Amino acid sequence: MKILVVGATGTIGKAAADELATDHEVIRVGHTRGDYQVDLTRDDSVEALFAQVGRVDAIVVAFGGVHFGFLNEMSADDFNVGLQNKLLAQVRLVLIGQHYLNDGGSFTLTTGILSEVPIKKGVNAMAVNAGIEGFVKAATTDLGGFRINAVSPTVLTESLGKYGPFFPGFESVDAARVGRAFRRSIEGVQTGQIFKIW
Repeated sequence: MKILVVGATGTIGKAAADELATDHEVIRVGHTRGDYQVDLTRDDSVEALFAQVGRVDAIVVAFGGVHFGFLNEMSADDFNVGLQNKLLAQVRLVLIGQHYLNDGGSFTLTTGILSEVPIKKGVNAMAVNAGIEGFVKAATTDLGGFRINAVSPTVLTESLGKYGPFFPGFESVDAARVGRAFRRSIEGVQTGQIFKIW
C-alpha cells in the first residue's frame, strides 16, 4: 500500500511510519521536514501536498498541538490553539484527503488518553481529543467505502522528560507499541474505532 503519514517527524508519527515502512510504501510528511512539508492549518497547503503526492491507499495523521494551562488563566486565543492545530488540522486532512484516497482506503487520526482522563492544565487537550473521537465515530456514516479510526495513546516513555510532570502516576507506553496500533487500523477491517494504548 501507499501510505501517507503526516506528522512523521514527531515521536508518534515516526513510530507509525517506521512500523508501516517494513512492508508498505510510506510517504513521510512533516511541518518543516520529511519527504514533503505541509501546514495543516491551511487548505491550500493540504491541497498542494496532495497535488504532489497523488492518490494513496491510507492516510495517517499523527500531528497536533494543544494549549496546556489552567482554565481560569486561559483566553479564547489560547483555547483556539488546540482547535486549529489539532482538531481542525486533522479534520481538514480528512475533508480534503477523501478526494485522494483509493477505493477501500482508510484514515487513522491521533487522539490521546486525555480524551477521557482529565489532568491539571489539560482542559484544551481533553476537549480537542474528545472532539476528534466524536468526529471519527460520526464520519463513518458519511465516508462511503472508506474506513476511519483513531489511535489514542497514553504518555509515551520517550516523551516522559517533556510531558511526564503532567501525568503523575500514569503508566507510559513505548512509541513502537503505539506504532503497531496504526498498522492494526490500516490493515484491519474495523471502522469508527478508537484504539486505546493505555
